[in-house]
Amino acid sequence: MGSAIANNKFTIKAIRSYIIGGVGSGGDYHNVKGGHWLIDSDISTPCSRWEQYRKSRTSWGINVLGSFLVEIESADGTVGIATGFGGPPGCWLVHQHFERFLIGADARNTNLLFEQMYRASMFYGRKGLPVAVISVIDLALWDLLGKIRDEPVYRLIGGATKERVDFYCTGPEPPAARDMGFWGAKVPLPFCPDEGHVGLKKNVEFLRKHRESVGPDFPIMVDCYMSLNVTYTIELVKACEDLNINWWEECLSPDDTDGFAQIKRAHPTVKFTTGEHEYSRFGFRKLVEGRNLDIIQPDVMWLGGLTELLKVAALAAAYDIPVVPHASGPYSYHFVFSQPNTPFQEYLANSPDGKSVLPVFGDLFIDEPIPTKGYLTTADIDKPGFGLTLNPAARSKLIPSNYLLNPPVPKPLTPAAVAPTENGTATQTESSEKTNGIVDNLTAKVEELTTGSS
Repeated sequence: MGSAIANNKFTIKAIRSYIIGGVGSGGDYHNVKGGHWLIDSDISTPCSRWEQYRKSRTSWGINVLGSFLVEIESADGTVGIATGFGGPPGCWLVHQHFERFLIGADARNTNLLFEQMYRASMFYGRKGLPVAVISVIDLALWDLLGKIRDEPVYRLIGGATKERVDFYCTGPEPPAARDMGFWGAKVPLPFCPDEGHVGLKKNVEFLRKHRESVGPDFPIMVDCYMSLNVTYTIELVKACEDLNINWWEECLSPDDTDGFAQIKRAHPTVKFTTGEHEYSRFGFRKLVEGRNLDIIQPDVMWLGGLTELLKVAALAAAYDIPVVPHASGPYSYHFVFSQPNTPFQEYLANSPDGKSVLPVFGDLFIDEPIPTKGYLTTADIDKPGFGLTLNPAARSKLIPSNYLLNPPVPKPLTPAAVAPTENGTATQTESSEKTNGIVDNLTAKVEELTTGSS
């Protein structure tokens, strides 16, 4: 069908992808420098049950994919861009699989293109990385459409339902969130069920300390990051009844829909939320139909992009369940402004200590809007597309994906380049030091391959 579309300004003529080298730029929130609160503070995770994976979230690989960038160019030369997480595997999927549905297609056919990519990848996808890659492609399409039509994305998807959006802040210090103007603060739960009664007591003390730091009325939320079980959740919530916790987030595995029903029955007046790690309208149907959740929190860079998020929002609206997207910067802001059942938005603190407001995507863009005094207005996002301009200085971090797809052939190894191991097997003498950034050394490797093939 795509090849039959007339060659108009909406026709897609090229798609390019780039790995974003180094750390601190792009859509992988957790690909940051060591010492950052997001990766190196006490945070309960699904891997916290093993003591060796408690110290840093990078120890079990939360940043292994890294960030990547997609550019989609139309016939008239307009370029839509978007970032997300996926790194080298993301680029591979863009070109080895999804590109066939895009080249020659009409960029306005966002529903068709999503369905083709989603259904074509069902045999290995449905959730996780493949759908996250589709999400970034979809966001680049919406950015392209906004630029061609010279309108911000929020106007393309229904216009403004509100002139101002208020934010809460996810970070390590509720007093800092309050002082920066956010209406509330969400903190990560530090200890997991496998740390026993002592860990549970420490969790309660941790939350009590935060409650005392901001007084009785400032909203505090708790992010449990899929790390608890039903029994532990029920006990922990009971132990914190006097702390006035606004909501408990992602207590259970995303697949434990029966578990969400159990904890809601145990605490019917307590608010529970989840959805950050759910994918597609089919996954969210399971979350909303039982009415056991008070808010759903999809990530537009993960669940299937804006095209699928709009369907999820309509589904949630039918159940009168608010949609509060997980992070995602301007991609979420445009959505929230456009929908009636999106009461506020999350800001994920990107500064290492969580005490200042910085761009969500680091230095990748020169004009990323950030909440000032805890809010944004439509005037802050009233630019074509998503209103993001690639930072020229960040281009040096972009590694074209053709180095992955068509790598230069290196020179054959010489005897001096190999060394015998203790068991006599020859190996390369070069070694790489493990770092927080998944592609920290990729640029050097590309240069080495290029030199070796000349």
